[in-house]
Amino acid sequence: MPVRRNPSRPTRKRRRRRPHRGTSYGGKFERFVALQARLLEPDGCPWDREQSHQSLRSYLLEEAYEVLEAIDSGDPGRLRDELGDLLLQIVFHAELARRAGQFDIGQVLDSIHSKMVRRHPHVFGRQRASSSAEVLRNWEELKAAERRGDTAAVSSLLEGIPRSLPALLEAYQLGQRAARIGFDWDRVDDLLAKLQEECTELRQVLAAHDKTAPGKLEEELGDLLFVTVNLVRFLGLDPEVVLKKANRKFIARFQEMETRMRQQGRRLAEVSREEMEKLWEESKLVVSGRTA
Repeated sequence: MPVRRNPSRPTRKRRRRRPHRGTSYGGKFERFVALQARLLEPDGCPWDREQSHQSLRSYLLEEAYEVLEAIDSGDPGRLRDELGDLLLQIVFHAELARRAGQFDIGQVLDSIHSKMVRRHPHVFGRQRASSSAEVLRNWEELKAAERRGDTAAVSSLLEGIPRSLPALLEAYQLGQRAARIGFDWDRVDDLLAKLQEECTELRQVLAAHDKTAPGKLEEELGDLLFVTVNLVRFLGLDPEVVLKKANRKFIARFQEMETRMRQQGRRLAEVSREEMEKLWEESKLVVSGRTA
């Protein structure tokens, strides 16, 4: 039966909880930090106690890539779990540092909180930013000012891009940094022309048949790749995402070829080049039909 409201009591509007105002997340985080600290106690986990910042490097990288894979999968549950695994690595490193008397997770949080407030003066200060492009420009200027305040820092806009990044991501970030101060192509046609120029130079090196100068071939191929990455960036896309999608498409088409051969009781390796090309075109149509 319907519930009658008491007319003598005013109806209250329920307020939405603001996650960043509550304390529930803080309690859960503290519990997780305490768990990792417990694992590193003398009577804790032998494996955890043997680890160092250096030994955990590969795990940190692996977890970061698994987060990316979870994002690509579109599965929120999987993303939740992988973010947890990545968070474990951060807490683990912070706890190792605390035990070495260097810093603790609280200082990590204070540092990133201060940085985010400092880098968003258009939100937390009096500065104004009317577009995301302006925000990015201000961000780079603030980073440059911070570097100038650090006597150990090199005075370069490109400083701070980790040299340990995968080459594709490093090229993207280099182009991105340079573009933020106006060092960029004006039109996409200019980039396409540059791409054609690099292809021509590569053909010239290949035509020379100079096997004693492999460095020149590497150089021209590198230039071609660098311009291609910048073309993707100029068009507002992420080269990692673009290439990943191309990889997935190739896998789907190739596996379709293998499936068709198995259905005929044959192996793909036994097929002639001409038949393989025909099979590839047919597989492209099949896969395209699935994704349409």
